[in-house]
Amino acid sequence: MGNSIRGGRSFRCLLLFLVFLAGSILPAGADEIVRKGPMADWIKTVDIPAADPARADRIKNSISWLLSDEQIIHRDHGYDDYSRSVYRIVDRPGLERGASIDLQFDPSRHRVTFNHLRIIRDGQVLDRLADVKFDIFRQEKDAEKGVYDGWLTAHVNIDDVRVGDIVDHGETYETTPLVGKDLFFDTFSTEWDEPVGLIRTSVIWPAAQPLAIKPRGTEIKPVLTASGSDTVYLWEIANPKPIKVEENLPTDFPAWGSIDVSSTAEWQSVVNAIQPYYRPVTAFPAAFTAKLDEIAAKHAQPEDRMIQAMRLVQDEIRYVSLSMGSGSYIPRDPAVVIQSGFGDCKDKALLLASALQRLGIPAQVALADLDKGRALDQHLPAIRAFDHAIVKAMIGAKIYWLDATNYLQGGDASDFWQPDYGFALPLFGNGQLEKMPSPELTSPSIKVAEDFSFPDRPDGHLTLTVLSTYEGADADNMRSSLASRSLSDLSDSYLKYYSKRYPGIESAARLEVFDNRDGNIINVRESYQLPAQALAANDLAKNFPIKAVDLSADLPTPTMVDRAGPIALGAPVYRSHAITVSNLKARFSGEGMKNIVTPYLSLKSSWSNTPTTFEVKWNFRTLATQVPAKAIGDYLKSVKDVGDNTDWSFNFTYQDAPEDPAPAAAPDRSRQQVIGGLLLVSFFIGVPLFMALRRW
Repeated sequence: MGNSIRGGRSFRCLLLFLVFLAGSILPAGADEIVRKGPMADWIKTVDIPAADPARADRIKNSISWLLSDEQIIHRDHGYDDYSRSVYRIVDRPGLERGASIDLQFDPSRHRVTFNHLRIIRDGQVLDRLADVKFDIFRQEKDAEKGVYDGWLTAHVNIDDVRVGDIVDHGETYETTPLVGKDLFFDTFSTEWDEPVGLIRTSVIWPAAQPLAIKPRGTEIKPVLTASGSDTVYLWEIANPKPIKVEENLPTDFPAWGSIDVSSTAEWQSVVNAIQPYYRPVTAFPAAFTAKLDEIAAKHAQPEDRMIQAMRLVQDEIRYVSLSMGSGSYIPRDPAVVIQSGFGDCKDKALLLASALQRLGIPAQVALADLDKGRALDQHLPAIRAFDHAIVKAMIGAKIYWLDATNYLQGGDASDFWQPDYGFALPLFGNGQLEKMPSPELTSPSIKVAEDFSFPDRPDGHLTLTVLSTYEGADADNMRSSLASRSLSDLSDSYLKYYSKRYPGIESAARLEVFDNRDGNIINVRESYQLPAQALAANDLAKNFPIKAVDLSADLPTPTMVDRAGPIALGAPVYRSHAITVSNLKARFSGEGMKNIVTPYLSLKSSWSNTPTTFEVKWNFRTLATQVPAKAIGDYLKSVKDVGDNTDWSFNFTYQDAPEDPAPAAAPDRSRQQVIGGLLLVSFFIGVPLFMALRRW
């Protein structure tokens, strides 16, 4: 009965949660959330420019953009942001994109007013504002990652839109920041990848509080005018040339022109706004305190304490981000995080920093950005420049960067993987960005060894043993992968790979995993066998493939047509692959294999043989983080060469011809002379000796 009551309570809790979730997803009438009303007096109406017919071939999705106008004005502890978009639907596919409008907003800090919706058809202006109806949706786009941000989408479906119509709509966001109410930041592009008649941005701000301006990839400057006690900053870019957006660009390379506008040029302003919420705590729930005390008792060295505290927070506090309202910037109290058993990057970072402080290790939270962190120094300060929180710890003079959101991380203080997100902003430092060190690989982080043994009888089997070794960050990734999938599923995926290369192969033993977490090394052993009959089928033994697995699979290979920007190669790669084929009937050679060395990557090949064994080894590594545009042709060729030189086939049925027995050779002259001499000596010595003995 106790189990039934507990089950009933769980069901009711689940039902209430599903009702809440359904209410947050299903559409709801929300005129009180998004209002309709005229634009404010401070907003200026701009004439609609004409499209440039010379650029009609660059139009995308059958939408011709005519005007993008943003106007911002300061107000106490916030600002108002008016946005107007005007475009023409030039063909049928454009109706799907152009006949609806989505307004996305955070109800905790945005108040949205839809100002106008007009359709211009054959020169006639049709006012559609009165007909607008809003469907409000809460669409958590990152829910599968455990992230809930609470943003809403107001969807407007426009009735009776036709090809050739011009759609003109504008809306105003009254923005009240939840943190750093006096901080302002905006960024906009000065170039698009499709034609646009006019890009216009204006900011009205108190003259006593001059704005900081930082262009990136452009030299366009604003026109400044006075308006009472305010300064008006105006940028107008008429008919900018469409740019080509290139793939695989480094984050710190400006793909297109943009301009940052901020109320501050000092990162200390961001620190001042955020720091009060991230002060390490000193009190924890009793059970958590006991765990920290146990770490202190077992580990005298601060480096070991740091690793154990990091694992405690990583492994026992699951990742869930309730980044709604102030939760977007402010962490929850560590005691609440411990009690609930979950937290996001902010929560876990503050908890870890606090735990380290209790263990006698100076630590603090630092802000980072997962995607654009390497370009933070190229932008003006802004709270929204960050999307992640980590921990900076110090032991003596050595700095450690810890990411509490990682899972099942291995290693000790000397070799555990430290994140490299480019730049980070410690919240209790000197108010400056700090460059995080880039990892250096001095040995392969993934090593694969394949051992093939050919059958020694017609009814035998070819055997294959594979040993894969993962170290460092790759060991962490593998450990996480092993925790999220079954060994059976992993084994099936490996077997599927080998089945494509060696039809008929089958598992000979269960997959084995050996995890040395403290050393951060994982070994995975696979065992297979292939019947001799399957080996003979389709002449597989005569065209036996050997290939290094995925040595360069992660290398980008973008098009080089009109390429202007460098190629980002990503994190360093260092891998090795060895193949041994034994029980052969001849010597085999790898003379055709070659080394490939460029300033950006390296493939070193080596081979050896015996009368019955053939062994090949490849070592591959990247030598740079990016490839300049002028070297892309050589780089792409080297990537192809790597693929070509790690994929071979051999005829392992070949065997050396047996040596013919040498025919009996006639004794040579010198040998005959020696024999004759011995006979003569025997005659001249033996006869007298015989006669003497006889007389005696």
